[in-house]
Amino acid sequence: MLLCPGAATSRSLGFAGDLVDELGIRLVSVDRPGLGASDPDPDRTLSSWTTDIRHLTEVRKLDAPMAVAFSQGAPFALSLAADRVVSAVAVVSGSDELAHPCLSSMLEPQVKAMVDAVASGPQHAAASFAEFGSPDRLWELITATVGETDRAVYTDPVFQPALQRAMREAFAQGPDGYARDTVLAMGRWPFDVERITVPADLWYGQQDTSPVHSPDRGATLAHRIPTAILHLLPDAAGSLLWTHADTVLRTLLRSREAHRPSRTETPVEQV
Repeated sequence: MLLCPGAATSRSLGFAGDLVDELGIRLVSVDRPGLGASDPDPDRTLSSWTTDIRHLTEVRKLDAPMAVAFSQGAPFALSLAADRVVSAVAVVSGSDELAHPCLSSMLEPQVKAMVDAVASGPQHAAASFAEFGSPDRLWELITATVGETDRAVYTDPVFQPALQRAMREAFAQGPDGYARDTVLAMGRWPFDVERITVPADLWYGQQDTSPVHSPDRGATLAHRIPTAILHLLPDAAGSLLWTHADTVLRTLLRSREAHRPSRTETPVEQV
C-alpha cells in the first residue's frame, strides 16, 4: 500500500500503527521530489511523478499496490489511479481539482486567489508559496484555523512531536519542494478523474472546516469519478486518517478484493 502524504510532511508520518501488521499490509511511503530525503526536481509534474512510482513498483516488485492519500496527497494518488499504477485508492480529506472550471464559482476567495495565481504565473506563484513556506509558519496556520476536533488530534502529546518532526523533515532542503507540490495541486491536473476505473473510496469528516478539502469538495470529486464511493463521517474531521484508520483500511481492502479479476478472467486493457 502506497501512502501519499499531505502537504509539507515527509514519509516518516505514517498511520494505523500495529493495524497494518494485523491486516498483512506492507505500507510504503515516498517523499515527493524536494521534500524529506528525495532529490529536488524543479520541473516535476504529476505525470513525471506517476512515471517515477511506476518505476518504483517495478523495481521493488510491488504487486498491484493500493494507494492511500491524505489531503494534498490526493492529486498524486489519483494520478496513479488514472494510469492504473495502483489497483485501488482511498482519498482521505482530499481536495478536488480546484482549478477545474466547474469549481470556480464554489471556491473560497483566498483559495480562488491561489488558484488564479498559479494559472497566471506558476513560477511567480511557486516563489510566493516558498516565501511563506516553513514548518513553523505552517504549524501556526494549522493550529489557528482547524476546528476543535482536529486541534485535539494534532496537539496530542504523542502525535504532535511526530507531526512536527515530519514537517521539519519536509523542509530539510528548503521550501521549494513544498512550493512545487502546491503549484501542482492548485493547477490543472494532466489527467481526467472521469477516466479512473479502479475502486476509489473518498473519506471526509462532517466536522472538517478546511476550505480546500471540506466535505463540499468531496462531493464534487465523487461526482466526477465513476468508481467513487463517498464516505461522510459525522463524528470525524480532517484528521480522520488517524482517528478512523481501521475503517479506511478495511474498506479499501474490501473494495480492491471486490474488483480483483479472478484467475479465469482476462483483464481488458483500456486504450
